[in-house]
Amino acid sequence: MSKTNGSGPAPRADHGVHTDPAALLELTEVASHEPAEVGPDGAVAGYRADRTLRLGVELKRQLKRRRTQLMLGFVALLPFILVIAFEIGQANPNRRSGGFVDLATASAPNFVVLALFVSGTFLLPMIVALFYGDTIASEASWSSLKYLLAMPVPRHRVLRQKAIVSGILSAVALILLPLVSLVVGVVWYGAGDAISPTGDAVSFGDSLIAMGLATIYIILQLAWVAGLAMLLSVATDAPLGAVGGAVIVAIVSQILDQITALEGLRDYLPTHFAFSWMDLISTDIDWTNMANGMVSAALYGTVFFLLAGRRFATKDITS
Repeated sequence: MSKTNGSGPAPRADHGVHTDPAALLELTEVASHEPAEVGPDGAVAGYRADRTLRLGVELKRQLKRRRTQLMLGFVALLPFILVIAFEIGQANPNRRSGGFVDLATASAPNFVVLALFVSGTFLLPMIVALFYGDTIASEASWSSLKYLLAMPVPRHRVLRQKAIVSGILSAVALILLPLVSLVVGVVWYGAGDAISPTGDAVSFGDSLIAMGLATIYIILQLAWVAGLAMLLSVATDAPLGAVGGAVIVAIVSQILDQITALEGLRDYLPTHFAFSWMDLISTDIDWTNMANGMVSAALYGTVFFLLAGRRFATKDITS
């Protein structure tokens, strides 16, 4: 409270805050024109949730990240690394028998099969785990998740948009590998028939269709990894923990699948049908294992994604 003396009021105490009167009037004028109505849903009139965090914006953000660029670059480089390995080694391009590795240089389709075969155990699950496991956990680790929700972006929309973008990036990486492998294989080993380990020869045209179906199957079969990585991503603020946790589960599942003593129990492992796409490289295709693999991946993926959505909807966001 100001004191007065005989000569008039004493000067006001200086609290270190200096406001330009003109600026204050200008801000007051601007604020008076802002809509203050509230819609039926309780939101400010004119607010639309579907305008927040659009796919194009999120996709551009993820494409600019170094981990995305490095992963896509490595996937594109892997076929050249395999070619160099075979050039250094003693590969026989005219081989007509043996396993997938022995037949890799027989033709371009065989080279694609090799690239998918050698990367299916670790690299392909890691790609999906990286894009899905890092997406929410990284926002939390940067302490930007709470600001994203305060924009406001509904939680279910944040999870959905990030899941869609992660799926797009995963699919691009999984398609890029066989596509680059095919081009490299045609240049180095020619567009010949695909030779299966059983000795069947599939024409180049039919093998292209088989490779396309195999790629689609791999993308869909890894849905369980995507769901698990997303669940771990919303459960922790450590991106490495979410990505590593999903990869470890995939590795453990593959190890258990090698234990024949488990017998029929192995059918319930999420990785048991991971390589069923190899049945496509034959003249008589058995679709049973691929159908089982699709059902297994759909069930595991659905459960994991539902749990991720429930966890994220009730999680206390503090970072």
